[in-house]
Amino acid sequence: MKRSTVILGVVFLVLLALAFLVLQKPGEQSRSSAATGVLLQIDSLAVDRIELKSPTGHIALEKKGAEWYVTQPLLSHADQAAVASLIGVCRDLRSTGVVSSRPDKRGIFQVDSTGTRVTVYEKGAPVASFVVGKAGSTYSDTYVRLAGSNDVVLVSGLPGDRMNRPLRDWRDRTITKIPRESIKEIGYQYGDTAFVAALKDSVWMIGRDKVQPSVINGVLNTLSSLQADDFADSVAVAPKVTAQIAVGAEQVRFAFRKETGKYLVQASSSPQWYVVESWRANDVLKRKKDLVGTAR
Repeated sequence: MKRSTVILGVVFLVLLALAFLVLQKPGEQSRSSAATGVLLQIDSLAVDRIELKSPTGHIALEKKGAEWYVTQPLLSHADQAAVASLIGVCRDLRSTGVVSSRPDKRGIFQVDSTGTRVTVYEKGAPVASFVVGKAGSTYSDTYVRLAGSNDVVLVSGLPGDRMNRPLRDWRDRTITKIPRESIKEIGYQYGDTAFVAALKDSVWMIGRDKVQPSVINGVLNTLSSLQADDFADSVAVAPKVTAQIAVGAEQVRFAFRKETGKYLVQASSSPQWYVVESWRANDVLKRKKDLVGTAR
């Protein structure tokens, strides 16, 4: 082998090594490890409380009977799917390796006081606690440190924002939950104007006028599971209702706010007021002319 070829080969290997070192984020790789596997031993069926503490606040989720509730910083029905997903994520956390065991480097990975501490309880007792730090090189990779451990591990499949949702994203935004097939009549009231859309022999009617199927289907789809965009927790005085919909025993009140261009909405089954964008409210707030249209 020619000497020049050997020299070129050595130079290539050196450059390759240098490129690898340059591409590493400074200070983010002080130790490599083959230690991988499930981080936590959690019985998802026994979990009855989860606490999320971050620099921006403290959120507690607690199971009462068969339902989950937000109990800190306020009491509210929780988004059941979001909590179930959180429990699944905690149960399935898997380390792809230890990246550092130096306490002075925790800040680099944000697994110190700047991270989010997650504590999982079973039957009222804490069984696992860990700190979720910043994202790794990809969106789904996150740095995690178990409480009481110096090891910072990289966890794959855990977007950091899953643990850093704002309070409103842990709360149940459902205003109405009515089986679509059970809705046979919808009463509308706008001030002194009132009318009823009713299902008669498989055809929706308002008096003697047929309702457009495409329009009433949209109303039914939205009304069967009307979702809020936000929560109005500071409503001290009931706002002036501008429209009301009656479905069976449920009364849904709409109060339009000119200053925001949005609606405050409340169902008779709960004292909670919600914020609903106009476009969403307009999916159910139909005038008679909107429902009948050209259908006769």
